[in-house]
Amino acid sequence: MPQNAIREFVDNAVDPKVRGFLHLPETSNGNGLVLTHGAGSNAQAPLLIALADSFSAAGFTVLRCDLPYRQTRSFGPPGPGDAARDRAGLKNAIAAIKKMISGSAFLAGHSYGGRQSSMLCAEEPGLVAALLLLSYPLHPPRKPEQQRTQHLPDLHTPTLFVQGTRDPFGSIAEMERALKMIPAKTKLLVIEGAGHDLGFKGKAKQEELPRLILSELTKFLELSS
Repeated sequence: MPQNAIREFVDNAVDPKVRGFLHLPETSNGNGLVLTHGAGSNAQAPLLIALADSFSAAGFTVLRCDLPYRQTRSFGPPGPGDAARDRAGLKNAIAAIKKMISGSAFLAGHSYGGRQSSMLCAEEPGLVAALLLLSYPLHPPRKPEQQRTQHLPDLHTPTLFVQGTRDPFGSIAEMERALKMIPAKTKLLVIEGAGHDLGFKGKAKQEELPRLILSELTKFLELSS
């Protein structure tokens, strides 16, 4: 299989700036995907790289990017005051990829990145064609009473959730209840035996899972292959 082009991408003309890696497909399908990371991670997370490779091989232009808090600090989680700026950074990343494509733009995020993506889309309906939320952090581990669902009734963007059965941030039953709060079209893809990292601490599922997610999203949105 031909190697798709990957290059560093920086847009300093906006604030927050956009920084990440651009995957350019050999043959574009016209669609684009912005992909971002969890609280303790960055754009170089193995899960993001594997997903970007799979989507790019299928024709998507993919931008996997560092959230603004990660651009400021190379390690550690985001602070309480970072969320709004992180969402602004995602909005800038979406604007950047829309300039490169002729079709639809999609937004995907793992954990914290997914939560901020969904909050951004709840604030701005129609910003992207669909969301892909990986290991959505429904609540902190062992604190199920602290539900992060306040914005879900305002989410009008079609959303595919991918959740492991051993994720301490939200059980499958809890996720199913949360999805009922969303007025948009939703689907829950359950990954048996996976934790919050979806099996990407080691080598497991490095090729299988991204292909499955791509296939499920394509079917969910009835995209032409």
